[in-house]
Amino acid sequence: MHSVPIWSTELLTRSNEARSLQAVNIEIEREEDGRWIAEVPDLPGVMVYGRSREEAITRVKALALRVLADQLEHGESIPELREIFAVPA
Repeated sequence: MHSVPIWSTELLTRSNEARSLQAVNIEIEREEDGRWIAEVPDLPGVMVYGRSREEAITRVKALALRVLADQLEHGESIPELREIFAVPA
């Protein structure tokens, strides 16, 4: 399987100190029947098929974001996202 990052971005904190957001990797490979399968190993169940490599990557990114949003809505902590949202005191 090949690995492709979902995102890899640099964030700035209040002190303007650069911090890195760890990339969430996608593993992708082509099945014998020609379909592409993409998976995010760090998110159980986040696996999709696509007719093309690009479609599989797009679909798994969307599913991963839905799963993360669902986890947030249910009060689960996602350490990698802790630094993204700044809420004034």
